[in-house]
Amino acid sequence: MALAAGVAGGAAVAGAADAPPARVVSMNVCTDQLLLLVADRAQIAALSPLATNREMSALAARAEGLAQTTGGAEDIYLRTPDLVLADVWSDPGTLAMLARLGVRVERFSPGVSVPDIRAKITRMGEVLGQDARAAAVLADFDARLAAIARPAQAPSAAVYGAGGYGYGPKTLEGQMLALAGFENLVSGPGLDWGGRLDLEALVLAAPDLVIAGAPGASRAEEMLAHPALAGMRVERALRDARWVCAAPAMLGAVADLAAFGRRIEAEKAMATQ
Repeated sequence: MALAAGVAGGAAVAGAADAPPARVVSMNVCTDQLLLLVADRAQIAALSPLATNREMSALAARAEGLAQTTGGAEDIYLRTPDLVLADVWSDPGTLAMLARLGVRVERFSPGVSVPDIRAKITRMGEVLGQDARAAAVLADFDARLAAIARPAQAPSAAVYGAGGYGYGPKTLEGQMLALAGFENLVSGPGLDWGGRLDLEALVLAAPDLVIAGAPGASRAEEMLAHPALAGMRVERALRDARWVCAAPAMLGAVADLAAFGRRIEAEKAMATQ
């Protein structure tokens, strides 16, 4: 009888595991975005503390009205989730506590490339029991990517951050430059993931475009006010919340960047006439 009860109990647990989660909590601003795109709104028990921060979340408007967790294990557990979405960099202490409490946690890699994003969309559909919706999000992503019109001749650019850090081709920023049809100035041996780009090197390279952070984001970016850069095209407004996550929203930023590249191309053509 005990064995039969154990088997029956196991079957019940398996059945519950196979059912789509009804109360999902996201711990990370990037898993927030995938959850908001793929889940039924009723499935979302809580989002991350940054979900409605318009400087960090490209889907902040869509997150309005939904609960937000503080990110601590106690707060998450008290929301009685049957699924928690985390990033690989989420606090290990919180994840360990949730595991001890028997809470199911799915960890997503940040990713940087188009294949990474496609894989995350598909996996989100699987863990939410929303395969059809994930397929629709994926089809829309592919269509938007295919529709981006890039400059015919790749202009040069550098994504320049605090302290003179430049973003290499294997970073999300570098991938976005490539998708928009730009040549990344920050490339070469040892720079796949980026590195420090001295101001002198930046000036000598004279890229067509320097993409900086948001105004006032860091005092370490004050070097961008240096007189040596006065003759260069330095743009801050291009880099916004859509650059934060490897998620479908980044395609809007890529499309804007590609349009900027076509403008640079047109200006060069006029200058040679």
